[in-house]
Amino acid sequence: MASPQVDTESVSGEGYERGLNSRQVQMIAIGGAIGVGLFLGAGANIAKAGPSLIVMYGLAGVIIFFIMRALGELLLYRPVSGSFAEYSREFLGPFFGYFTGWTYWLMWIVTGMAELTAAAIYVHYWFPQIPQWVTALVFLIVLFGANLISVKLFGEIEFWFSMVKVTAIIGMIVIGLGVLTFGFSAAGDTAAVSNLWAFDGFFPKGVGSSLMTLQGVMFAYLAVELVGVTAGESKNPEKTLPKAINTLPLRIALFYVGALTVILCVVKWTEFTPEVSPFVAAFAKIGIPAGAGIVNFVVLTAALSSCNSGMYSTGRMLRTLADNGEAPRTYQRLSSTRTPALGIATSVVFMGIGVVLNYVVPEKAFGYVTSIATGAAIWTWLMILISHVLYRRQVVAGRLPASSFPAPGGSVCSYIAIVFLLFVTALIAIDADARICLYVMAGWAAALGIGWAVLKNRNPGITERREPEFEKIDG
Repeated sequence: MASPQVDTESVSGEGYERGLNSRQVQMIAIGGAIGVGLFLGAGANIAKAGPSLIVMYGLAGVIIFFIMRALGELLLYRPVSGSFAEYSREFLGPFFGYFTGWTYWLMWIVTGMAELTAAAIYVHYWFPQIPQWVTALVFLIVLFGANLISVKLFGEIEFWFSMVKVTAIIGMIVIGLGVLTFGFSAAGDTAAVSNLWAFDGFFPKGVGSSLMTLQGVMFAYLAVELVGVTAGESKNPEKTLPKAINTLPLRIALFYVGALTVILCVVKWTEFTPEVSPFVAAFAKIGIPAGAGIVNFVVLTAALSSCNSGMYSTGRMLRTLADNGEAPRTYQRLSSTRTPALGIATSVVFMGIGVVLNYVVPEKAFGYVTSIATGAAIWTWLMILISHVLYRRQVVAGRLPASSFPAPGGSVCSYIAIVFLLFVTALIAIDADARICLYVMAGWAAALGIGWAVLKNRNPGITERREPEFEKIDG
């Protein structure tokens, strides 16, 4: 059975502040399901799969819901900040907690590198005279400051970033339905539901080509698990977290499947190009004034939202690693505003290096970075699912208390999701461009293996399993 609640903050003397209210947690969950992968990545995937991309987003969305319900059951069994690493540590052993914590940190560092550079490029659209490095540096400093001030400010910024994205997508859906129903605008003559199958069928490039888009589709859902990292700083997680997770299917149906369906009805899939956001192309086809500028602003907020989330989560993950002796102990300390300031600062330094690197490497580097982030995300999701399966076994055996938010079907959905993620990994191995992420992850695994050997040599007790502890999180 889990041990009674104890204070694990031996250095700081206090825990995180429960500064995220229900409104913010809901929007963080929504924002996590809407990213640059949808606004930009969908263009390349439409070119590969045509209208069948709708099915791929729907299929991946079902799997993401399975993952989030598995995580939700674990979160309500034991809500802790840095949740994925903690559950991996508890159910698979200390090494897996160490590996998952550092891998999730890597995921957000490389994502932050890409998003920060992308944000600077978006600003360059309006102000070409401002050097991109200046814009990137300003964004880096502003978001860094916001994350240092308090978790409440982080939550508020993320709330409004998400609000912009949600408003833009709902606006696109409403306008698109209006074009289909009433036939107004320049797209009115050609807009029709039959566009979904009229041009070489619903699977114009074949089922195989459609399946190959799943790796890009999964990147679009990256960060949906961020709601799990907020568990330790949410007010009343027993109510806010289940609500945020249970509304995920509705959000996926509306923002991904719904938006893409409307766009592909309004504009023939053959008119989209990989280089242009389908949202920009649709606004241009409809003929909305300043449509490109509006979408550019929305994509800018999506990039900044992702970078903001990256700073938030990496600081928390470094603190979790330090609590377990897997990172320098100084990362345990909280600032006067109860934020892991040093962990956030370290992460920001690495993200800043990414801005510099993006100037000296080819444009393909952006794709490579997002590919690496997807590889790290797949590992994180697999650890959530495997931890859930092992937790369910413990519950059935009567060795652990049941969660108040059990996943439907017990472990069955988790097994399905595990098989799916392994299938996506195989697709990545087949794709010559995406395959680099597997090489990088192999190198990363080797580096972490060496680091673990060093840690064991310095502190042999680090390999010992411990009873799970419930963090003290002050109100």
